[in-house]
Amino acid sequence: MDTQYAIEMVNITKRFNGFTANDNITLTLKKGEIHALLGENGAGKSTLMSILFGLYQPDEGYIKKDGQKVTINDPNVANALGIGMVHQHFKLVECFTVLENIILGVEPTDKGFIKRKEAREKVIKLSEKYGLNIDPDAKTEDITVGMQQRTEILKMLFRDNDILIFDEPTAVLTPQEIKELLQIMKNLAKEGKSILFISHKLQEIMEVADRCTIIRKGKYIGTVDIAKTNAQELSSMMVGRNVNFHVEKKEANPGNVVLEIKNLSVSSKTHGKNAVNNVSFKVRAGEIVCIAGIDGNGQTQLIQGITGLEPISAGHILLNGNDITKYSIRKRNISGLSHIPEDRHKHGLVLEYSLEDNIVLQRYFEPDFTNKVGFLKRNNISEYAEKLSEQYDVRSGNGTKTIVRSMSGGNQQKAIIAREVDRKHDLIIAVQPTRGLDVGAIEGIHKQLVAERDAGKAVLLVSLELDEVMDLPDRILVMHDGEIVGEFDPKKTTQEELGLYMAGAKKNKPINEEAAV
Repeated sequence: MDTQYAIEMVNITKRFNGFTANDNITLTLKKGEIHALLGENGAGKSTLMSILFGLYQPDEGYIKKDGQKVTINDPNVANALGIGMVHQHFKLVECFTVLENIILGVEPTDKGFIKRKEAREKVIKLSEKYGLNIDPDAKTEDITVGMQQRTEILKMLFRDNDILIFDEPTAVLTPQEIKELLQIMKNLAKEGKSILFISHKLQEIMEVADRCTIIRKGKYIGTVDIAKTNAQELSSMMVGRNVNFHVEKKEANPGNVVLEIKNLSVSSKTHGKNAVNNVSFKVRAGEIVCIAGIDGNGQTQLIQGITGLEPISAGHILLNGNDITKYSIRKRNISGLSHIPEDRHKHGLVLEYSLEDNIVLQRYFEPDFTNKVGFLKRNNISEYAEKLSEQYDVRSGNGTKTIVRSMSGGNQQKAIIAREVDRKHDLIIAVQPTRGLDVGAIEGIHKQLVAERDAGKAVLLVSLELDEVMDLPDRILVMHDGEIVGEFDPKKTTQEELGLYMAGAKKNKPINEEAAV
């Protein structure tokens, strides 16, 4: 191999407890190119990039940077070599401000004191240059997932890295932000930076990448020039079969009202006014209703209010006609509410627990899983978890005993979906259910949500993916600035029209609930 390559990863093999995550993979990154890495959930993409970033050591193979063999023992070595990484699951200190997180570990100092003003100016300059809108003084625990993503990117740019690894960078961004980020990546490549871009979104790869390497189940499948391929070919190489990109569903047949939200308000943690302001809507049995909007317009707080994760300041929540406003989270769940949360790590899983313990997290106290004196029925739990893992294709290195933290993001997501769908429920709330999933898994989850609808369940979907917003639901409610500003039939609207309402440029006349639903 010649030295035109910024990075060469040669014959990389990595095993975990006998499970081979990377099996003899070779990947080359040219200087100034955007190179996409594509593969199913659990294919080994993040593991490969974690080796390049020094988080793991390869069992076999070696790495070259600019033609020279290097040993990357830890992320500090990677940073010293100019290699930066935006992780799929953010590495942020929640009680720190955005600025403190960006400069953490590379704080500019003078006589032992942090030069905060200088650091702040550099961060603001970078954020303006690359269109990465952040509030440097906001506490990280209070900001949206989208702003956390931007914070991670600014961390990398602040360190002046020239090899940039983006692990699913657009999974949590809005369509507008994605467009901006892809342009930023192109600009960075023009400036001479070399980018490795892990994504499941084929249209993004087609738009931004120069070349794409595909891996499947830990093995190298091939590297293709983007100019000479198409999305269908890439998806077939990734999953080993043809994938249907369009959601197949019959006409909805809505029944009784399952969820009714009356004049709901939720206070904001970051400013004086409400994050959700006087919102009312209904979701009926046998329909999928989607809340669409730009990230940060109250969708997160609305769902947290409905599910009990946040206290509400006014209004009522009715489930099957019963007022559950003051119910505990467990009581809401037992009453028929299932929830696929936006943040799978914070609200979906106990990361240090095994897969099987996470699967029964909301049901362990039931007679099937606990005996009369309070001891867990371990065999029943294992059998149940194995059944769901097989049914929902949840892959893990050590079966149902696998610690969930070590599983890929996509398989963590599939585990949550398996648990929530299999639980007894009348309403399923799905927040970004396909975030970070490959096209094959997305197809499966869309089918699952349509099957829920057709089985007479009510589905409340929150999505930032405009393709998903247009394709999956039967009705769309657009949120802007904490309020519902429009209601649409996906068959009678366009992405452009939705975009105007999402940006606050237009509002519908007040929704007549009885006529609308």
